[in-house]
Amino acid sequence: MNLNPSPNPDAGAPRFASLNRRRFLRGLGACLALPAFESLGTTGLLAAETVAAGKLATTATGAPLRTAFVYFPNGAIQPTWWPKGEGKDFQLASTMQPLAGVRNQLQVLGGLDHVNATPGPDGAGDHARASGTFLTGVRVKKTAGADIHAGVSIDQLMAAQVGHLTRFPSLELTCDAVRKSGNCDSGYSCAYQYNLAWRSPNTPVAPEPNPRLLFERLFGGGAPGERAANLKRRQAQQRSIMDFVLDDARSLQGRLTYRDREKLDQYLFSVREIEKRLEKAEKFGAAPDPAVATPAGVPLGYEEYLQVMFDMLALAFQTDSTRIATFLMANEGSNRAFPEIGLAEGHHYLTHHQNKQDMIDKVAQIDLFYMRQFARFLGKLDQTKDVDGQSLLHNSMIVYGSGNSDGNRHTHVNLPIILAGGGGGGLNTGRFAKFGGVPMSNLLLGMADRMGARSIERLGDSTGRISAI
Repeated sequence: MNLNPSPNPDAGAPRFASLNRRRFLRGLGACLALPAFESLGTTGLLAAETVAAGKLATTATGAPLRTAFVYFPNGAIQPTWWPKGEGKDFQLASTMQPLAGVRNQLQVLGGLDHVNATPGPDGAGDHARASGTFLTGVRVKKTAGADIHAGVSIDQLMAAQVGHLTRFPSLELTCDAVRKSGNCDSGYSCAYQYNLAWRSPNTPVAPEPNPRLLFERLFGGGAPGERAANLKRRQAQQRSIMDFVLDDARSLQGRLTYRDREKLDQYLFSVREIEKRLEKAEKFGAAPDPAVATPAGVPLGYEEYLQVMFDMLALAFQTDSTRIATFLMANEGSNRAFPEIGLAEGHHYLTHHQNKQDMIDKVAQIDLFYMRQFARFLGKLDQTKDVDGQSLLHNSMIVYGSGNSDGNRHTHVNLPIILAGGGGGGLNTGRFAKFGGVPMSNLLLGMADRMGARSIERLGDSTGRISAI
């Protein structure tokens, strides 16, 4: 099937005629989707028809609509976070000054709460609850054992409905450790603090901490020009290994006990999931091959580490490798020091400042450090043209926030939340909006609607949808 436009757009047939074959195969209930190429224009991306449970994650022009959730730990110093004024007439406070260049592409959102992160009958453990609740809206189970229980996160609910449109349904990134077990916060499992994305209430989606491995997963290994062949070779090796595993499993099945057959079935389920991903990758054809060097690995400096991971996320959006992502900058409760800005004390330690001004000032410096990294990322999106001539930032919805409000008191109401990006022109940007104490889950449902995942009726403690964003 030739999905490319005529090499000579002035000759004969209309330039985008062949792209009609890229529309949905209604009888089969399937669709073909390719990465977004500027040379194809937007006509081939105009797929506003409904697919299965909802509409495609596209903008009014047909360009892809992207969504990301970026998490910073330990809350924010309130006086230096919240703007002065309201509506369109507001002034950025000192922590948000790095965002001045993209002010008109922002919404600062006040009055969003996560009451399921409050102690209630569970007592201590606010950090675990803060991040465990952030994208799920549920009260996570207090356990340090294997019986963890949260909820399906909004990014995974979106991915279940629109993730088939891209090579990767979602991406999960982190600049911290990867942990799914252990006791991290007053009897709460580390799984809650080190994972934002949850595929099921018992299954977090482990984020990727290594930018080199993330890049190779997206585009293949090697130098530019070599990656497509290397990726194809690796996929063939994976298929060969899976065939070997499946053959071995079939020969074993008749000799196993009932309990062992259950274990084998669970294992084979995982193998088949890999097989499905390979089949999907083959359907999309060759991966993009960006003209950039592969990252060497995890940088030594934290600032560079954050920047290279943000660059990977921007590249994934630019190549339409995914339209949904989460980025955990550091685990909730992180006690990282910041030699980059001359701070030797740990972040978490400093947030328990007990109103000591010198400690408050240091936490504000950390808030500003994180904001600078986020502002750099938004600037990159704003300077990158999308397939419709708009910027990637214009065609995105990027949440930046924390599940803690005041890190000193461990509060979870009036959360520090920013929604950046124009949502393809459909968002009411350049304002400071106050919602007066409603569940943050209502915001997440409103975003899911815009992504085309409209069949999600509730999320955690949601009481409705915030559509006026």
